[in-house]
Amino acid sequence: MRAVDLFCGVGGLGRGLEGAGFETAGAFDNWPVAVETHGWNMARHAEAIDLSDVDGAVRRIRPLRADLVAGGPPCQDFSSAGKRVEGDRATLTEAFALIVAACAPAVVLMENVPRAQGSRAYQRAKAVLAKAGYSFHETVLDASLCGVPQRRRRFFMTAWRTGPPQAGERIQEFIERSLSRKRLSVADYMGDEIPIDHYYRHPRNYSRRAVFSVREPSPTVRGINRPVPPNYRRHPRDACPPTGVRPLTPHERSRIQTFPKSWKWSPDGKPRPKTNVELLIGNAVPVNLARFVGRAVMSAFS
Repeated sequence: MRAVDLFCGVGGLGRGLEGAGFETAGAFDNWPVAVETHGWNMARHAEAIDLSDVDGAVRRIRPLRADLVAGGPPCQDFSSAGKRVEGDRATLTEAFALIVAACAPAVVLMENVPRAQGSRAYQRAKAVLAKAGYSFHETVLDASLCGVPQRRRRFFMTAWRTGPPQAGERIQEFIERSLSRKRLSVADYMGDEIPIDHYYRHPRNYSRRAVFSVREPSPTVRGINRPVPPNYRRHPRDACPPTGVRPLTPHERSRIQTFPKSWKWSPDGKPRPKTNVELLIGNAVPVNLARFVGRAVMSAFS
């Protein structure tokens, strides 16, 4: 099945879908920095286009004749970390649906934070797809049960126009039989790659713990990565005192996102702003989570 990846970022979703057996026909994103990084790592290079321009995007994407259009519209406006109101970027979820409806692939896959499922933007997007004749399967998955050493919960919507009438049941059956019974820890996944026992992950607020053991799944890898502040006071649930504990390196964070060891985040021999690298990593879909979902979709439609 030929897949097109919208809001592709650096390619986590696309690489995972390839691992599930899909062929990448095209990839598109608004952020040139992400598109450049995608190009260093994926055989099918991404293109930088304005995905809020629905007509322009359709003209570029429709000729690719994709069987599957996948994408993760920006999630910041749905995130529980924000002000819990929908902002302008939420309209990109509707743009995604309008592009899909015009291109009419057999199957659609959308990824986002769990909060997106209850948003007005998602409900409007879903109405666009329903009007175009799509049926739906919706689920929230914990990445630590899907081959990712990270407690990252994500919402996935699969929609289809053609295919077996029991496609949703097939997807759900695959998920239920394939989910791990044990959460994957950082140490179990990385082994000797991780030379520490504990690390600091800067919390959204200090009511949350910040020091974690590698013998548990990582919390959600976010787009920021800071050292322990001088005035940090130990949280009761911290895995150990913060003294001498460091944050994870960008490479370690990318591995927790299950990118290959060889994945390039900077051009050869040239530095890149660390804030960009951390954001690229944090915004990505974990490769193994995408592969898990891709295999579930493939089980229903191949």
